[in-house]
Amino acid sequence: MAANNDVFPIDENDTDVCVTLELDNGETLECEILTIFEVENQDYIALLPVDEQGTPLDEEVIIYRYSEDAEGAPILDNIASDDEFEAVSKVFDRMLEEAEASEEA
Repeated sequence: MAANNDVFPIDENDTDVCVTLELDNGETLECEILTIFEVENQDYIALLPVDEQGTPLDEEVIIYRYSEDAEGAPILDNIASDDEFEAVSKVFDRMLEEAEASEEA
């Protein structure tokens, strides 16, 4: 599990690590991986939808439960309960605030 909210080996200077999501309607959505973080012994991944050039489509972040299978391939699951989503969103928002504060310092 995560240690210090840093479980994904992404260089913090690398801003274009992306994944392609296949949506229920068959369309695909390219997303930049913002971070993978832990809340109550469960990992979550925060994704930002981007266009073909890597420009954010909007400022809405998508958060999924994150795990890996036996071979290390990522598994993304929807967050089923509103309570879980609210708790995870609060942690992610706090992480953003802390990152913004450290950039301003």
